[in-house]
Amino acid sequence: MTKKIFLRNNIKVLGQGTQTMMFAHGFGCDQNMWRFVTQAFEKDYKIILFDYVGSGQSDISAYSYERYSDLNGYVQDVLDICEQLALRDVIFVGHSVSSTIGLLSSIQAPNYFNRLIFVGPSPCYINDLPNYYGGFERKDIEDLLDIMEKNYIGWASFLAPMVMQNEDRPELTEELETSFCSTDPVIASRFAEVTFYSDNRSDLPKASVPTLILQCADDVIAPTQVGDYLHRHLPKSTLRVMKATGHCPHLSHPQETIEMIKEYLSVPHTT
Repeated sequence: MTKKIFLRNNIKVLGQGTQTMMFAHGFGCDQNMWRFVTQAFEKDYKIILFDYVGSGQSDISAYSYERYSDLNGYVQDVLDICEQLALRDVIFVGHSVSSTIGLLSSIQAPNYFNRLIFVGPSPCYINDLPNYYGGFERKDIEDLLDIMEKNYIGWASFLAPMVMQNEDRPELTEELETSFCSTDPVIASRFAEVTFYSDNRSDLPKASVPTLILQCADDVIAPTQVGDYLHRHLPKSTLRVMKATGHCPHLSHPQETIEMIKEYLSVPHTT
């Protein structure tokens, strides 16, 4: 079974340390997106990298429309990896929707996790005014998914620069667009739907694992109001606003990302 999960999720194990850091990629991405950050932790930690089923070099034949019809299928990917590798005290680092996946994983099985680190998280992308600003109207999401269905390549070239920002580094936008385009369009559309329509605000108070929220200064996908909301409603959370702009600071501003994670991990905590 362990070998099957290794192949299913394209698991890579690196590093010389004993404590585990698991890095989980966001929508339309894969484990390669962490390459600028993981090297800073390899000496002191055991690093786990993986691809969700349907992403990167995962076993696409393991994809089930039913299993991945909501975020719980991706949560199960994370918990399967923890179980099969007999992991404990994991520092889980999740980008974007993986923050929510990590949150739900920690609520379901808190014994696996030591700390959570969320990079550009959002518990809900759709506005619920006047009490909640997520950054998008429902119609915005509907239009985005409609474009995705009708013209997937066009959708990728439209969304990539919006997500990445940092116009002075077009190679990053190009990498993200290529990553979007390398994913099966049907699976990607379903993952997008599951991601953008999810609302996990009610799950926040159930969390028990200490959490770092890394909020970018200017992020159209997860605006600063979202980081503030998370910090207010997530127990044992620490909010750090980055100088980084865009939604992928681990690619565009890896050094700042590394420094903030290291600083957070250097402070003792009680679970």
